[in-house]
Amino acid sequence: MSKASPPYKVLIVDDSAVVRRMITDSLQGAKDIEIVGRAADPYQARDMINQLKPDILTLDIEMPRMDGLTFLKIIMEQCPMPVIIVSSLSQKNSKHTIQALSLGAADVLAKPDGAHSLGKVGDLLQDRIRGILSSERHFDKVLRKPDATSQEAAKSIHNQINTIASKGPFHPQSIGLIGASTGGTIALRKIFENLPSNAPGMCIVQHMPAGITKAFAESLNSVSQMTVREAKDGDYVEHGLALVAPGDFHMLLMADSKGYRVKLKQSPKVWYQRPAVDVLFKSAASVVSHRAVAAVLTGMGRDGAEGLLKLKSTGAATIAQDAASSTVYGMPKAAYDLGAAKRVLSLEAIATSMLQLFRRSG
Repeated sequence: MSKASPPYKVLIVDDSAVVRRMITDSLQGAKDIEIVGRAADPYQARDMINQLKPDILTLDIEMPRMDGLTFLKIIMEQCPMPVIIVSSLSQKNSKHTIQALSLGAADVLAKPDGAHSLGKVGDLLQDRIRGILSSERHFDKVLRKPDATSQEAAKSIHNQINTIASKGPFHPQSIGLIGASTGGTIALRKIFENLPSNAPGMCIVQHMPAGITKAFAESLNSVSQMTVREAKDGDYVEHGLALVAPGDFHMLLMADSKGYRVKLKQSPKVWYQRPAVDVLFKSAASVVSHRAVAAVLTGMGRDGAEGLLKLKSTGAATIAQDAASSTVYGMPKAAYDLGAAKRVLSLEAIATSMLQLFRRSG
């Protein structure tokens, strides 16, 4: 899919007239963004999509007649396009939010809850719209059904991973570091579906708001042989365990006589993000060496590129996801352009390659 050209055409879908007006107000000052329509429900939105050809949708989850999740699935199956969920991000709704991301939503933002939050939400929404639409993107691949060829490839990957895992414990100082943004929830799920229970410990930064990361970690845990959970300050990174940085907290890697542990901080945002991939990677560069394997996955912007370069300078194995398998080829491209990635790999190859690299580094 080619990049869109400004002005970027936005369709707002929300059953609340007040919220539709607030989102409209938050975007109207942007000269490169055009609101082409406002729909009160998915049925109106369907007709507007056909007539107005928007570049991107904002979509609520809880709506009458048809909920946002059902509509999102239809969009991704029939006319794949970028969708930003703008919804209440309460803990109650976090599983719905994770489901939206797994169905192919590009990003998730909290609804403005009044005039005091309107400017902040507007700035974030404008930033997301520009970042997604100005990057090379492949939303048409999100829900592609596996064919016989891909099923055979998946079986081959499974066999390779079992062979690598069966060779015994990995070196105790081996560690994996992964950063992702737009499309990362799907990419990480595919990676963790394949990792064995004895894989080296992992630290994950996925750009995601507070209140959502716990449910996201639980969703990864449900498909992985590894234990995956949201990180707590002071947690040790152990083999068979993956720690997900909590929303609104940076995660740093430290080392002591017992091994690697994480530190959580609410220091200033980096690349407009907290957690930020660069914060994890740069902290790790001072404590890990050639036994680390780090990967930058799909996402908009350039978070992670500088940190990946620092890790490369320590002898760590560094990976960038390739353009063809990225939902948005922004962060991996920045890492590649900076010379930070020793390897550029398809999403399907990353889990196997990480395990192979752990064996070589040990």
